[in-house]
Amino acid sequence: QLQLVESGGGLVQPGGSLRLSCAASQFTFDYYTIGWFRQAPGKEREGVSCISSSGGSTTYKDSVKGRFTISRDNAKNTVYLQMNSLKPEDTAVYYCAARMGNCSPGRVADFGSWGQGTQVTVSS
Repeated sequence: QLQLVESGGGLVQPGGSLRLSCAASQFTFDYYTIGWFRQAPGKEREGVSCISSSGGSTTYKDSVKGRFTISRDNAKNTVYLQMNSLKPEDTAVYYCAARMGNCSPGRVADFGSWGQGTQVTVSS
């Protein structure tokens, strides 16, 4: 099972930026589709973005389109989530997760390997 470690979270003011990283510890990383999810207090975990194993296909939650960009560097076994123009409603614990196959459907249950999460707080 792929082991994933997220980093890059923190406290940022509205309108600011953060870049999250998801590092994997397996040489077959480039076989896996990687998704970013988030969970705010009292809410269900939701999909934010996803990137296919080759990086050729990406998906985004409507509310983050134009603000977030997902990318991957398979040579470094790492997926990134660049988050710009952050809003208070983006505050959540962000998780990366892996699956075989395509990004769609992007349900939580479709992803089998999860990181421990990184906290993102957007507040003035």
